Amino acid sequence: GIASIRRAARAVQAGDADIVACVAADTNQVDTFRKTLANFSRFAQDASYPYGAGGPNASFALIARHYMDRYGATREDFGKLCVAQRDNALKNLDALMKKPLTLEQYMSARPIAEPFHLFDCVMPCAGAEAFLVMREETAVSLGLPFVRLLSAIERHNAFAEDPVQVRGGWVVDCDELYGMAGSAPDDMDFVQTYDDYAVISMMQFEDLGFCAKGEGPDFVRQHTFTIDGSFPHNTSGGQLSVGQAGAAGGHLGITEAMRQLLGTAQGRQVGDAKLGLVSGFGMINYDRGLASAAAILARA
Repeated sequence: GIASIRRAARAVQAGDADIVACVAADTNQVDTFRKTLANFSRFAQDASYPYGAGGPNASFALIARHYMDRYGATREDFGKLCVAQRDNALKNLDALMKKPLTLEQYMSARPIAEPFHLFDCVMPCAGAEAFLVMREETAVSLGLPFVRLLSAIERHNAFAEDPVQVRGGWVVDCDELYGMAGSAPDDMDFVQTYDDYAVISMMQFEDLGFCAKGEGPDFVRQHTFTIDGSFPHNTSGGQLSVGQAGAAGGHLGITEAMRQLLGTAQGRQVGDAKLGLVSGFGMINYDRGLASAAAILARA
């Protein structure tokens, strides 16, 4: 999703296009989802699935366990993020998950791939997300409400030397992200992270400068993450509670950020939101995700 808005903006900026529609959608029926997993990547087909690897849940479980052992994160820390996102999702009419979630329910849910249990795992669903990218004057001439894209970064295959992933490519480009936008982490009114698993959101808090590396667990313990909390996070409910409609999962944070900045988020509106950060993450191999990106959006 971040790659699409970044490249669309470059095309408009260069004069190659006037308006670019960024669209992602999936039906995600059970059989098509199984086929997606079976053909996820050449690496998966050749180097992990034939040996019994269980797909994304097992791969991310390895990352999560390593992160817990190294930095002292607990399942309760991950659960705090999941429970807050469910609270946000209950205010989102389009969310897949409609029932409240307590920390007790999170902790006692059935195991999937230790340390992950049921509510740690993103939920595949049918759905779509879309937005338009154009110049400000074009939006004004068409009478369209708009937000401004202040900066965007994108990085692939960062830190290949790390034995198991504890950081993403955001670290390489973080200063550029804020410098281009003329802002700092403390200026953000909300953050939308790519939340296929809560441990990845915690990693993004660190790598995007909201706390130092390894301080993610303490950061989670010190903040609240609901819409009216000290650190509004994944205000739509995120993929963990709204659902992941294929590649549309990467667009969810962008469309939610736009709604927040336009003041159209209805019952989940963050008060007086002027600046927001959206981050993306994707393509898991055995022990790491390969792609990371982020963007800062502002109220017009």
